[in-house]
Amino acid sequence: MNKKVPKLKSDKEAEDFLEKDLTDYMHLEKFQKVSFEFQPKTKKVNIRFPEKLLDAVRKEAKRQGIPYQKFIRQAVEHSLPDRQ
Repeated sequence: MNKKVPKLKSDKEAEDFLEKDLTDYMHLEKFQKVSFEFQPKTKKVNIRFPEKLLDAVRKEAKRQGIPYQKFIRQAVEHSLPDRQ
């Protein structure tokens, strides 16, 4: 059984706690991959999709728990070598 994370009263207590082995406090099987977007979005693109393709994109984005525009952006980013 996993331990409960104690209530930490200061930043120092939190820092000290995070220095420990935390495997007794985590449910590792529930971890999910997370990606962050750091670059600002400064340009807009208007693109037309066949309805069935857009429905499939929306369905997959929903399954992944992300907005469909982000899903499309990630698909484009992952298709390009050496993107920045």
